[in-house]
Amino acid sequence: MTETKPLTDRRGLCLMLLSVVLFAANTLLIRGIAARVPAADGWLASLFRGVFGLVIVALFYGSGRGFNPKRLIGSRLVAIRGIVGAFGILCYYITVTKLGAARAVVLNLTYPAFATIIAALWLKETISRAAMLWMGVAFAGLLLFLGGDGNLLHPSPYDLLALAGALAAGWVVVVIRRLRHEEHPATIYASQAFYGLLASTPAVTKLTSITPLACVGLIAAAVIVSIAQIAMTHAYQALPVSRGSALQMILPIVTAVGGFACFGETFHLPELAGAALTLLATWRVVAAK
Repeated sequence: MTETKPLTDRRGLCLMLLSVVLFAANTLLIRGIAARVPAADGWLASLFRGVFGLVIVALFYGSGRGFNPKRLIGSRLVAIRGIVGAFGILCYYITVTKLGAARAVVLNLTYPAFATIIAALWLKETISRAAMLWMGVAFAGLLLFLGGDGNLLHPSPYDLLALAGALAAGWVVVVIRRLRHEEHPATIYASQAFYGLLASTPAVTKLTSITPLACVGLIAAAVIVSIAQIAMTHAYQALPVSRGSALQMILPIVTAVGGFACFGETFHLPELAGAALTLLATWRVVAAK
């Protein structure tokens, strides 16, 4: 047992880091497509994500290999995971459009705080003071990195919507953790794809407004994010909520590096300092016993 635990932790960390890289790739791809084809917005991205998420799950995990479509409706917790997850994704896409990517991402990344509190109350996971402190430091670094214009001091209704999405994301993380011994990761992810597809069905009317190349790009983005989601779901089976959430907090930094490489974005010294602070704090949480 003592030898298996470190191997499980290492596998969980690798899967979580892989999901971060893939989530960042998905964000950059969607950004590039939307910049060239404005009709390819977040609603369409969510629609494609739902359709091809279900396709991927059926191809790789169908026919008795883990995916159980009956559980999408038959299990209360699986349905909650899907419905709440779909709500959180739509909140995120809407606030990215209305608030801007930086502000929306900062607010969305308050979800580890919600997740750790819910996990402590529901799953009785022990969260050390040091882990909570370093997560606070990591979030402060994100504020410095992404919120340096001071706009976070003037909340709007969309700020509250972003926080509602963060609460939903935190709840979803804990539900995934709760389901780890009861459901296959493919079924857990498929619930999000299924209910996300239902929520974004009205976007079908926009399909005629996008180019074939944009359509191919949205399909690629959907495949990438589906793999990322499944990797994250597997990772949470091996990692506590606090540690997994802390790793996800480096996502905007990875995305920013991709933005610099792909779109020529530049960053100032305070932003770089915030990035370094977040990486340090995240490492401290991950390294904690």
